[in-house]
Amino acid sequence: MPTSTPSRWKTLLAFAIIYFVWGSTFLAIRIAVHQIPPLLCAALRFSLAGLILLCWMLIRREALPTPRQWLSVFVCALLIFVGDYGLLFWAEQRVPSGIAAVMMATIPAFMALSEIIFLRTQRLTLRLTLALLIGLAGVAVLVSRSLNLGGAPISRIGAVALIFASISWSVGSILTRKFPLPSSKVMSSGAQMLAGGILLTLAAAIFGEFHRFQLLAVSTTAWLALAYLIVAGSIMGFTAYLWLIHHQSPTTVGTYAYVNPVVAVLIGYFFAGEPLGARTILGTLFILISVITITTARTKKIAVVLTTASTEHRG
Repeated sequence: MPTSTPSRWKTLLAFAIIYFVWGSTFLAIRIAVHQIPPLLCAALRFSLAGLILLCWMLIRREALPTPRQWLSVFVCALLIFVGDYGLLFWAEQRVPSGIAAVMMATIPAFMALSEIIFLRTQRLTLRLTLALLIGLAGVAVLVSRSLNLGGAPISRIGAVALIFASISWSVGSILTRKFPLPSSKVMSSGAQMLAGGILLTLAAAIFGEFHRFQLLAVSTTAWLALAYLIVAGSIMGFTAYLWLIHHQSPTTVGTYAYVNPVVAVLIGYFFAGEPLGARTILGTLFILISVITITTARTKKIAVVLTTASTEHRG
């Protein structure tokens, strides 16, 4: 619950950041990965953001994670940053940024399934089943080649990668509630970002991205997009989110889950010329109905998820 009553302008600014900045990061990713290999791009983003947060915490004399906590940090980072963000950055070479955001909006559905399978704190009710089916219908609309909706369907391999990314984030977030992690949310987040950056660097090396990377060929636009992801998406977005979660109800703050995709679709359409036809609108509508149905049916549970999972990673 809120701990104090902050000024209205601060609240509006914080919501604007998690709504519009986080929504715009999908286009920034798409711009960056067209010139910087995707795993390496993600590695640069989270290594630098994690290092900044970690240094900030050390200046504030926060204790570093214990060896046992570092093990948990790396396991969670493997799922959240390599499994989720690695696949997201890779998929955005093939899928429009707005559609990628819509596909990632399926995370609450997979969170619900993860709670059923791993935590056993959720039952597969009729409402949840219908919500999941509606969400799957939205994905089918976006990838189907048989539906005559106008506009080309998105890359199937890209769509599959985004679904696995959503599953990976959901499982990783569930594990953050089970594993021993630093009590400080900022320290835990910074450590996970840094660990994720290290693991993504290793993955980039394994897949030969360093050999394909041409530093001098990267444009100023791509570097600015990467800088935006680090500063605005990870650091500013996380700070705004953490401030909101201490001053507003988690359920209210959690509305970013279905505002971000809409913002991403509109930004992609207006600033990058991405398609906004019947296929995109219908698929987006189905997935958002699924997300809203799931989150509103689990008001108490979603509050727990938002305050205990690695929530800052959505930026």
